Amino acid sequence: MYFDTHTHLDDEKFDQDRELVIENLKKEGVSLAVNVGADLTSSKNSIALAEQYDFIYAAVGVHPNEVGEMQDEDLETLADMAKHEKVVAIGEIGLDYHYDEPGRDVQKLWFEKQLRLAQALNMPFIVHDRDAHQDTLELLKKVGYYNGVMHCFSGSCEMAKILLDLGFYISIAGQVTFKNAPKVKEVAKMVPADRLFIETDSPYLTPEPHRGARNNSANVKFTCAKIAELKGISAEELAKVTLENGKNFYGIR
Repeated sequence: MYFDTHTHLDDEKFDQDRELVIENLKKEGVSLAVNVGADLTSSKNSIALAEQYDFIYAAVGVHPNEVGEMQDEDLETLADMAKHEKVVAIGEIGLDYHYDEPGRDVQKLWFEKQLRLAQALNMPFIVHDRDAHQDTLELLKKVGYYNGVMHCFSGSCEMAKILLDLGFYISIAGQVTFKNAPKVKEVAKMVPADRLFIETDSPYLTPEPHRGARNNSANVKFTCAKIAELKGISAEELAKVTLENGKNFYGIR
């Protein structure tokens, strides 16, 4: 049974068939999923999905590309949301320099504030880091709270080792199945299975053999199979280990 530790089933790309997609997940072997917020609206929608489906949990937070209009009272709103019994993490939060929108100083400000919120609530957090590896590490060390997972990890083995030493989990998404992704394959081989998550980030990053189509949480099996192949273990074994990793991290019993 698989745990898709990072998905966006509330995304508008699922508006036409969301119920069918979700109802099919258990048939496809997905026993747990965390639906992750990217702004206040999607955080609320994530909670609504978690209330509707027993195997879906929620994370609440504001993605770095969405923090431009944030106010301090939004942190209070997130803190209130985080009290919900099915909210298991703050996220996704972090830095995204691919588009540099909003500016880097604004992104760093709200990444730190949301990190400190997770710390104050003693909750796990989910990091989005795109083209911002050094600043991400520096901010994590500045706050000094390491109960986190690096979602859709795109850094080097060297960076992964630093994060593992700090206590982080590393999450690998569908790009590990791409032919032109040697770096993430090396990371997937290097990270110990007991520090690894698997995810889809659906509807994005669809793995082979369905690359180009809309992703959904059922495709986590392809990511799992590829990582297991790289590690020389069975997909069943990796699915079991990553399921337990996710449950322990998110406090799901």
